[in-house]
Amino acid sequence: MIKTPLYLFLPSFTANNSVLGLPRSQNMGGKEFSVDLNKPLVFQVGHLGETYQEWVHTPILTVESPRFFKSDFMEMLTRTVWWVVPVVWLPVAFYFIRMSYIMGLALPLVIILSVFGAFVWTFLEYCFHRFLFHLDTNSYWGNTFHYLIHGCHHKHPNDGLRLVIPPAEAAILAIMFWNLYRILFTLSTRPVIFGGGLIGYVTYDMVHYYVHHGQPTKQSIKSLKKYHLNHHFRIQNKGFGITTTLWDRVFGTLPKTKAAERSG
Repeated sequence: MIKTPLYLFLPSFTANNSVLGLPRSQNMGGKEFSVDLNKPLVFQVGHLGETYQEWVHTPILTVESPRFFKSDFMEMLTRTVWWVVPVVWLPVAFYFIRMSYIMGLALPLVIILSVFGAFVWTFLEYCFHRFLFHLDTNSYWGNTFHYLIHGCHHKHPNDGLRLVIPPAEAAILAIMFWNLYRILFTLSTRPVIFGGGLIGYVTYDMVHYYVHHGQPTKQSIKSLKKYHLNHHFRIQNKGFGITTTLWDRVFGTLPKTKAAERSG
C-alpha cells in the first residue's frame, strides 16, 4: 500500500529540459537502466524490469506527456481529445438501443434494459481498473503493455490527451463484448443492453476526464474527484471505481480516510 504522497518524489525541473518541461531521464535509485524522457517511451519502459512499478507510480505533473512512438501515425492513435468519445459512441449506443425497440421490445422495457446495461458497465469498469489496469508486471512485454493501457496515465496524470480511451482501442473492446453478449442475452435484448453499456462507458470517460481537469461545484462530484485523486496520489491499490464507489464497497477496496487511518 502506497500511503506517502507521491508528489513528494517528483523530480525537479531545470531550464535545460525539453519543451515539455521534463527531466532528461529518470533512473531508479542507481539501477542499470535509465528512461530518457526526451525519446519515445513505449519501447523503453519494458527494460525497467522489476523497477517499473516504482517508476510508473512516481508521477510527473506536466500537462503533456512524452511521445510514445517515433512514428507520427502511431503517435496520433494514442492521443484523443475528450469530446471524441461522446461524438463517436453515443450515436452507436442509440443505434443499438433503437434496434431492440424495432425488434418489438416495449419502450418501458427498453429504458429498463438500457439502465441495466449501464449498471453492468460500472461493474466492468471496476474489474478492468482493478485486475487489468493494475497488473503487477515486471517482464519487458508486460511492462510495455501495462504502460500503453494505463501506466502512462499514472505516470502523467495531467495529460488530457491520454486520459480517455482512443476510439480504435475502445472499438476492439466493444466487439469483444458484443460477441460475449451473444452468449448471455437473447437476440432482442442484446442490442439494448449493449447500447446501455456504451452509454455507461461514455459516462465513465467523461467523469474520469472531469475529475482530473474540471472544477466541480456539486458536492457529489467533488467527492468523486477527491476519491479518484486519492487513488492516484495516496493509495493506488484501492479506489478502483470511477463513476461510483459501489463496487469498492462491495469488494472491500474502499480506501480509508486519513482521519480513519490516524484513529487506527
